[in-house]
Amino acid sequence: MTGGNSNSSTENFDGEGRADGIDGGQTSGVVDTSVADRLSLHVELPAGPVHEMPDDEVAVAIDDVAVNPGIVDGVTTSSVPIVTPQAQAAYLAARSESPYAAMLAADRLRTRRERVRTDTGSHVAIVDVPVDAIESSEAPLSGDGPESADSLTADRLIDVSRTGKPVPQGAFNRFLYEVSFHAVNLGDSAKVRAHKAMNARIGRKFEGGARFVPVLTRKGGVGKTTVTTLLGMALADARDDRIIAIDANPDRGTLAERVERHTRETVRDVVQRASSIGGYTDFSEFVSRDATRLDVLASDTDPLLSEAFNDDDYNVVAALAARYYSIVLTDCGTGIVHSVMRATLQRADSIVIVSGGSVDEARLASETLTWLEANGFGELVRNAIVAINLATQGTHLVKLDEIEAHFASRVREIVRVPYDPRLAAGSAVHWDELRPITRDAARELAALVVEGIPIERGH
Repeated sequence: MTGGNSNSSTENFDGEGRADGIDGGQTSGVVDTSVADRLSLHVELPAGPVHEMPDDEVAVAIDDVAVNPGIVDGVTTSSVPIVTPQAQAAYLAARSESPYAAMLAADRLRTRRERVRTDTGSHVAIVDVPVDAIESSEAPLSGDGPESADSLTADRLIDVSRTGKPVPQGAFNRFLYEVSFHAVNLGDSAKVRAHKAMNARIGRKFEGGARFVPVLTRKGGVGKTTVTTLLGMALADARDDRIIAIDANPDRGTLAERVERHTRETVRDVVQRASSIGGYTDFSEFVSRDATRLDVLASDTDPLLSEAFNDDDYNVVAALAARYYSIVLTDCGTGIVHSVMRATLQRADSIVIVSGGSVDEARLASETLTWLEANGFGELVRNAIVAINLATQGTHLVKLDEIEAHFASRVREIVRVPYDPRLAAGSAVHWDELRPITRDAARELAALVVEGIPIERGH
C-alpha cells in the first residue's frame, strides 16, 4: 500500500532470536540471553581487621563458643553439674561446728583468672590452682625460711603509683599550687631542690661507730672555735643522728660560750664520774644543746685545772662520746704539741685546718700541715679541708685566690667562711640568725667533711 504520508518499517529475525529493526535510523531489540550465561564476576575484598579484646573486657568476658548444628549426628543428652567445687566446699563447711570452717575450706580451693588462647581467640578462664602452687608463686625470692621484721621496709611495701605528688615547696610554686586548687603542681623550686640535695650530702649514713673530726691550727685568734661551732650546727641541723663538739683546749676554751649553756658540767666532771655514766640520759647531763640539736661539752673554766686535762682524760671522754654520737668534733687547743693533740689525731677520721686571711695566718696554717706530714699523719693532710676565715684583719689586702691555690696543692678542699656580724660579736651563735651566705658556707663545709669520711671502718 502506498500513500503520500505513509512510513514503512522492516524487521528481520534470525534463528537465535535477534531482531534488526530500522525505524527512522533508531535500532531496538531483545537482550541476548547467551551473553548473560557466559558472563562471570569475581570480586576480591580486603581482609577485615582481627578484633583484639582489651584486658578490661577480657576480665569480665563470658567465653562464647560457636556451635555448628550441621555436625550434630543425633540427639544426645548429658548431665552437667551446676554446683561448683567451691560452692560444695562452702556448703559442707557451713554444716561443721566451727564458724571459721567456711573460710578455711574456701582457702583450700583458691582460684584465679588466667588468659588462655583457643582457636576462637583469647579468653579468660577460671581455673582451680592448688594452694601449694599459689603459695610458692607468691613466696618471696629473697631466700628460704621466714622473713625478719627488717624485711618490711617502706620501699617494699609502699606502692608509689598510689601516692600523690608531694606539696611543692617554694614561694611561687606553692602559691600556684594553692590558687589552682591543687591542679597545678610544678614541684619544688630550684632553691628548695638545691637545699635538699645539700641535706642529702650532709646526711650520709656511717657504719661501724662514731667518726672523729678535730678542728685545729697553730695560731690562736683565727676563728677555730667559731668554725667548730658552725660545722657542728650545720651537721646537727641536717642530720638525724647525734652530733657533739668537745672543747679539748687545755688552756680554758670558749666553745661552750658559743651556745646557750644549760649546765656547768665540764670535761673534768665526765672524767671523774665516768663509771656512773650508763647511758645517753646520764651523759646528756654534762652537755648543753642548742636549737640545731648540737651538743657541746665544755672545757674546764679554771686554767689551773684545765692544764691537767691530758691525753688519758681525752680518751676517757672520747670513748664515752663514741657510744652515743655519730660524729664527734674536737675543738683542739692553740698549738699542736700539747698532750691532747696526739690522742686527738690518732682517733681522727678527717681534719679541718683553720686559716685566717692574712699572710702570717696562712703561713702558720701551712706549717701545721707540714708538722702533720712529718709526724706520720700525711694521709690526714691529703684528706684535710682548709677553712679560710675572712673575718680576720687584713683579709681585704690579701690575694685570697693565691692562698687557695697554695692549699689546693696540699689538701682536698678549701672553703671560705665569710664575715658575719653575729659571729664577730663573740656571743652565743643562733643558727637561724646568721646570714644566708654564712649558713651556706657552713653547710658546704659540713658536706665536704662528711664526703671525706669513709662510710665503713677499714675503707
